[in-house]
Amino acid sequence: MRRFVSWLGLAVVVIGLDQITKILVIQGMRLGQGIEVTSFFELLYVMNPGASFSFLAGAGGWQRWFFLVLALGICSWLTLMLKRQAAEKLAPLAFALIIGGALGNVIDRVLYGAVVDFLYFHIGEHGFPAFNIADSAISAGVGLMLLEQFMSSRKQ
Repeated sequence: MRRFVSWLGLAVVVIGLDQITKILVIQGMRLGQGIEVTSFFELLYVMNPGASFSFLAGAGGWQRWFFLVLALGICSWLTLMLKRQAAEKLAPLAFALIIGGALGNVIDRVLYGAVVDFLYFHIGEHGFPAFNIADSAISAGVGLMLLEQFMSSRKQ
């Protein structure tokens, strides 16, 4: 049980870091404002009503509730998986990162109706869609899940 609570604590840390950075962006920048940090990276305050890469961003509003319910459902399932596998290392780390990231974005959808994104990498005019700490945690968690699956299939 102690390890399960520790993994949940990691999810809470991800949520906290995500929300703190978003509050700093909201309070310190105007929507649409960019601040160049390097020639390939800038802080760019945007609101994303869709999912990753602005998928369904212009769908008319229903997607807010769809993604909110979907994220809560996935977090519930991952929490059960986390509890079952809490003694392991890689899988629960992945689950905790995904849960924290997903809930960080859920908070945005509830408070603002869209997700606050601000990390923007680009080469000239060609850029990767802006994202946030929650998205980074989700991506890292999914990567770790894939790694764990690959490693367990190699053992068999």
